[in-house]
Amino acid sequence: MPEMLFQVRWPDGSDSTCYSPSLVVQDYLTPGGDYPLDDFLNRTREALEIASERVRAKYGFACSRAMDQWAEIDETATRFKSQPDARVRVIAFQG
Repeated sequence: MPEMLFQVRWPDGSDSTCYSPSLVVQDYLTPGGDYPLDDFLNRTREALEIASERVRAKYGFACSRAMDQWAEIDETATRFKSQPDARVRVIAFQG
């Protein structure tokens, strides 16, 4: 199963490199795309859940690393939830 990394820039200018066990993230995010925080969270949660389920279908168990990545994204996002105009930029995909 092809893994991928995707780099994002948070509203404070900090960058994170995130993991997905599947290329499905490309269906939900676009490099150079600038997403409102809630939209970014919804997209990444759905993409990582699908990616984890693809691992389950292939190997018989969910991808805990994908779910750990989602938890890290959600935790980071809490710093910006009070900012009504907070946006997250997808910088790049790394295959």
